[in-house]
This record gives sequence, C-alpha cells and structure tokens, in this order.
Amino acid sequence: MLSPLHSPLPAAINHLLVREPWARDKLARHAGKVAVFDAGVIAIRLKVAADGMVQAAAQDEAAAVTIRAKLSDLPLIARNREQAFSYVQIEGDADFANTISQLSQSLRWEAEEDLAKLIGDVPAVRLTGGVRAAFDAARATQQKLAENLAEYFLEENPMLVRPQAVAGFSAEVNRLRDDVERLAKRIERLKGSR
Repeated sequence: MLSPLHSPLPAAINHLLVREPWARDKLARHAGKVAVFDAGVIAIRLKVAADGMVQAAAQDEAAAVTIRAKLSDLPLIARNREQAFSYVQIEGDADFANTISQLSQSLRWEAEEDLAKLIGDVPAVRLTGGVRAAFDAARATQQKLAENLAEYFLEENPMLVRPQAVAGFSAEVNRLRDDVERLAKRIERLKGSR
C-alpha cells in the first residue's frame, strides 16, 4: 500500500536532517536499514542512505523495524512527541527504533528560518508570531468552550453528573437498602413473637 505522503515525506525529513549533522550521523550508523511506519490505512517505508538522509523504500525491501500505531492515536502522538512511543508497537531492531525515537523528539522545523529566506527576517518573525498567537487563541477558545459546555451540562441543563454526586447517591442508596433490610428483619421478628 503506497501512501500519498510517500514522496514528500522523505523530502520533508531530509529538510530537517540537512540542518542537523548530529542527526545524520546517528542515522548513518543504520545505513541500508528500512523503517516501516504502519498506521493501518497508511504505511510509509523509509530507507536510511549512507549519508544519513532518508529515501522511499521499495515494498520488497525487508523492514529492520516496524512501528505500528492506531490511526486514532496519531493526533495524540503529534501533540505529545515525548510520549509518542508509548502509543505504538515496535517490532525489530531496538537500537534503530531508539534512534528514530530520539530523532522524533529532537528534530524541529524552524518555520521562521525558512520564511526569512523568502520574505525577510522581520516579516518572518511577525508572521510566525501571529500564527503562533492564532493557534494559542484557538487552543484557549477550545478549552473555554469545553469548560463552558461541561458547566452547562452539569449545572444548568443537567445531562451529566459529577462523580461526587454519583458516589453520594450510591452511598445513600446503600444506606437506604441496609435500613430497609433491618426493618424487614424487625417486622419478621415481631410477626414471629406473636
């Protein structure tokens, strides 16, 4: 299965690697090895070249490491790269997988630097700052919306119940059940004493 990301992905990764000689050196130790990233409907096969860069790997080349992830976990992986490998299953060369993990946590795209080459330093700084501020505002808006919806469904139009309320209700039901059982036993004793 060939992904539409198969061609541009090696170019994007290589763009990051060009700036980081230490990362290319780490990868060059695994030259010739193939890594497969399998998310079910999308599988990407990348091969490490002798210079530490990556290229698309053919389907018939054996994978040294296969990293499997659920498609539904990809947003979690993207959001928390430090914990990314806790969401995946890894098969194969542990040292190669460890190198991939280290690079996935360390390599960062410097958008500001790339934009500066196109539009200049000052506009690049302002543009990336504006985009960052827009993302921060969107994240804050999403969080506030979630909090407001939760409050609405808990307080004003109770469709949800707080865990403490459920625990309190359960305790009351248990106490009432015990009281009813004790009362039933007293009634049985009174009937038996007649």
